[in-house]
Amino acid sequence: MGSKSKDARTNQMGYWEDKLDQRLAILAEKEMGPKQIKKDNVIKMIRGNIRKTDARLASIAKMESKLVEMAKVKEEKLAMPKKDKKSKETEKEVKTSKRQQKKKMKAKG
Repeated sequence: MGSKSKDARTNQMGYWEDKLDQRLAILAEKEMGPKQIKKDNVIKMIRGNIRKTDARLASIAKMESKLVEMAKVKEEKLAMPKKDKKSKETEKEVKTSKRQQKKKMKAKG
């Protein structure tokens, strides 16, 4: 049962909950007390499987929310105006290196 789909996991959760209800009904017919029911190995196994499935569903939900957030960030990046290459070139021309500045100072003085 190594499915990563949410539908399969929800179906699996329903399956284990049904199994738990069935087992509890069987134990109720045998007139077992709550302490004895907690100690039943089959009940422990089923509840463990329910916990595992619940954890997997939580991780699937976390991954889905992360995907939504990443798509949102991507849309925001695409919506931002792009900078022109010409503007970068003009910035480079305006900013002269220290070496160039020193040459200009020597030439002047």
